[in-house]
Amino acid sequence: MRKDHRPYYVKHLYNEFQKWYAHYYLAPQCEYYGHGLHFMKPWHVEIFGGPVSLGDYTTVIATPDKKVRFTIWSKDENSGKIAIGKCCLICPGTRIMSATAINIGDGCMMAQSVSISDSDWHGIYDRSQSIGNTAAVNIGHNVWIGDSVLVGKGVTVGDNAIIGAGAVVLKDIPANAIAGGNPAMVLKYLDPAKPLTTRTQWLAEPSKLAADFEIIDRTNMAGNTLAGWFRSMLFPRKGD
Repeated sequence: MRKDHRPYYVKHLYNEFQKWYAHYYLAPQCEYYGHGLHFMKPWHVEIFGGPVSLGDYTTVIATPDKKVRFTIWSKDENSGKIAIGKCCLICPGTRIMSATAINIGDGCMMAQSVSISDSDWHGIYDRSQSIGNTAAVNIGHNVWIGDSVLVGKGVTVGDNAIIGAGAVVLKDIPANAIAGGNPAMVLKYLDPAKPLTTRTQWLAEPSKLAADFEIIDRTNMAGNTLAGWFRSMLFPRKGD
């Protein structure tokens, strides 16, 4: 579909249902459930273990074929946590798995099918061990992690870094670096002379942003009808 044929009130009700579902089913599983969280298809988000913290105004997008999973299988009673900062973006298929600790800063973006793990999940020589070697992962602020990136145990990624699609990150990536490859290595650095606008800055006035999006939706959906929406689903035609 090129266009959302739903009447505005249908989309609004659907969004309210998503908020209710996330607050009713996901919030109780979180150590911290931030203000202004936005979920798309929250019934495809799975949380196992704890503590899991989701920062204010973070967006989580899941799909039926690419669920988002936050999994904690603690190394011991004092270990295991996932802490995600405010204003982050988590796209479909992202898996975050912790035995010790995974800390993700503010304004980070994780593209589809990102995998972040602080453990091997089996012993190298004794494969009956369910955890194996483990070391905390720390990802700074405003980090952009590309499609299908794998971040391994013990890695620190500095502020503003970009990890290119498909990279396997086994060693630290410094701040402001652009890295890629398997294993990932620094390819170049961001130009310090160019300004950087972060998601945290973009979401600094969430109420104003929400009002702007509402105006856009009302304008784009003006004239949509329930009958037209059903027709577009049952009898799609060119241009829909």
